[in-house]
Amino acid sequence: MQPHVHVPYDRIGEHLSFILDNRLNLEIYFNAASLDAMDLSSLKRLKETLSYGPSLSFHAPFMDLCPAALDTRIRKVTLERFHQVLAIAEILSPGSIVFHSGYEKWKYAFNVSLWLEKSLETWVPFNEKARERGVKIAIENIFEDEPSNLRMLMEAMSSGNFGICFDAGHCNLFSALPPTAWIDELKPYIIELHLHDNDKTADQHLPPGEGSIDFPALFSAMRDSDCIYTIEAHTRERVMKSLERLKGYLDQSFITAREPDNVSSGSPGR
Repeated sequence: MQPHVHVPYDRIGEHLSFILDNRLNLEIYFNAASLDAMDLSSLKRLKETLSYGPSLSFHAPFMDLCPAALDTRIRKVTLERFHQVLAIAEILSPGSIVFHSGYEKWKYAFNVSLWLEKSLETWVPFNEKARERGVKIAIENIFEDEPSNLRMLMEAMSSGNFGICFDAGHCNLFSALPPTAWIDELKPYIIELHLHDNDKTADQHLPPGEGSIDFPALFSAMRDSDCIYTIEAHTRERVMKSLERLKGYLDQSFITAREPDNVSSGSPGR
C-alpha cells in the first residue's frame, strides 16, 4: 500500500522536485481558480512530467458549492464545476474523486430527508457519468457530527461506484463519536481515508500521532479494507513525518491481525 499525498493543482510546480524525488502518489485538489485557468496543454504536460506513473485521485472544488442545494441555480453551478473535474479525469485517469457532502444540520433544520432528496438529484446522474469513465466517487464527511446521513445516502445510491471518503481529522473536530464508531457504521462504503490529526481546537492537519486521534484503533477497525489512504499535510516536513508514521501504524495493524493465527499455530508466547 502506497498512500496518496494531497496537493493543490496550482502548487504542483512549487513542489515538483519533492514529488518526483519521492515518486509520490497524489490526490490533486482543483479549486475554482485553477479550473478557470486550466488548458488542455498544461494537463498533458503534467501527465508527461509524472512519467513514473503515480496512482492518482482528485479532490473536487467545494467552496460556495452545494450538491444538495434547494436553489436549482446553485446546483447547476455546482454541477458545472463537478463536470469540469470529470473532464480532467479523462486525461489524468484518477481512480476516484472526492466531493464534499454539503450537509449541515443547522442549514437544513435537521431535515435530512430534504438534503437526501436533493443530493440524489445530483448524484444519481453524475455517478453514472463517472462510472462510464471508470472513476469512483467518494463523499467526504465535513461538518457531520454523526454518520447517519452519509449512511442514508450510500444506501439510497446502492452503487459500487459511489462510496465514502472518511476524514479522520474532521471526525475528531466536529463529532463527539470516535472514528471507530463511524467506521462501524460506514466501513462497507469507505473507499478512501483522509489522514491528518488535530487537538479538537481547529482543523490543524497535523501528522498522525501529534493530536488526539487514536490512530492504532482506527487502523485496527479498518483492517482488511481495500481503500486509498491519503495524507493531508500542508508542509513537506509534515508529509514525510506522516508517511513514516502511517507505515508504523499499518505495520502494527498487520502484526495485530496475524496474532490469532500465530497463537493457534503454536508460535512462542509473548
